[in-house]
Amino acid sequence: MSEEKNKASKPIKSVMEQIFNAMQIADKMKEFEILDGWEEMMGKAVASRTEKLYIRNKVLHIELNSSVMRDELAHGKQVIIERVNQFAGTRIIEDVWFT
Repeated sequence: MSEEKNKASKPIKSVMEQIFNAMQIADKMKEFEILDGWEEMMGKAVASRTEKLYIRNKVLHIELNSSVMRDELAHGKQVIIERVNQFAGTRIIEDVWFT
């Protein structure tokens, strides 16, 4: 019986992913991971100047309290997109808008 049970059991992560996919919230969970990992992806300097951060319709919206940093990051939009999608392990964002 123990052997049969082990064959049928799945890791909790796998089960949770199936549930999220079935409920169509897998992308939303990835978005939360991205927002939570912002400092890890972009560094302390960018994170400390980030006032507001959210994702809507595959667009990452970033509000910064530094116009100099906003200009610098605007020139590297593609790098931000690549970092975020690599962090997520899938293509979650397609564009970045600064406010």
